[in-house]
Amino acid sequence: MALFSKPKYSKVVVKSREGVPKGVFTKCPETGDMVFAKELKKNLMVVPSSGYHFPLSAPDRIDSLLDKGTFIEYDANLSSLDPLNFKGLASYKEKLSQNCEKTSQKDAVISGIGKMDGRWVSIAVMDFRFLGGSMGSVVGEKITRSIELGLKYQMPVIVVSASGGARMYEGILSLMQMAKTSAALAKLSEAKIPYFSVLTNPTMAGVMASYATLGDVILAEPKALIGFAGRRVIKETTRADLPEGFQTSEFLLEHGLIDQIVKRHDLRDRLISLISHLASNLKTKEPLDLKRAQKSKTTRKTSSSRKSTSKKRSITSKTN
Repeated sequence: MALFSKPKYSKVVVKSREGVPKGVFTKCPETGDMVFAKELKKNLMVVPSSGYHFPLSAPDRIDSLLDKGTFIEYDANLSSLDPLNFKGLASYKEKLSQNCEKTSQKDAVISGIGKMDGRWVSIAVMDFRFLGGSMGSVVGEKITRSIELGLKYQMPVIVVSASGGARMYEGILSLMQMAKTSAALAKLSEAKIPYFSVLTNPTMAGVMASYATLGDVILAEPKALIGFAGRRVIKETTRADLPEGFQTSEFLLEHGLIDQIVKRHDLRDRLISLISHLASNLKTKEPLDLKRAQKSKTTRKTSSSRKSTSKKRSITSKTN
């Protein structure tokens, strides 16, 4: 019977635009506008027409916040192990190696010190490109060390969060980082050193439930997704309809969880203004010992190379 026959659909063949390679244009998720990828990168990954904020890589974020040429990276060689010997469609070791190649980073955070308007700050910036910015043992350790650097040198501490939560590949070791970072921030608070937390899209789960929301001042980018559990999980648990804009930075600002919503281009100036007000009494110590250590390493290398060359010369002279 015709009632049970399959309907016939007309096929539409979509031809790709010839002469336009991939990666030249980027589409805005809100308005659908096409933007040149190069122009978007120059504009700190913000769409000029709509103001939509794309994720920004950690190196680009650091360049946009700190004075040029002042950033000194710390703990760059820290890398995660595989304590659970995790295996799935791809092992944890394979995931780490793939993300290292993709991002040219050892893990999902870059930490160090640098100057902001001539003043030293300790900074840690998460990168969502590396396993979704998930928090493992290395991420927690580097953020804790950046907090301890602020405590040691009496510097303001800035942490920029972009994460999907704890890293499942490391199990309880990942969850322990919540307590470790929070304990370090408690010491920083006792020393009355300001801590500024910047929340970007997305900041979720264990990161949001620990150091991301413990700042003396909590800033967020526009329309950033911020929360603990996902929207679907909360709706199924509470069995209630969630309000519009739930878990966005605008919703959280209205309900008092964050202090300010700051556009990406204004973030540096806003942080400089806050630091000048809240850290005016700090007597920041110049981190000269680290520079001396770096210089001593280079001198050791040069001296060892000179010794090896002198040995070679003596050997050749004996043979001759």
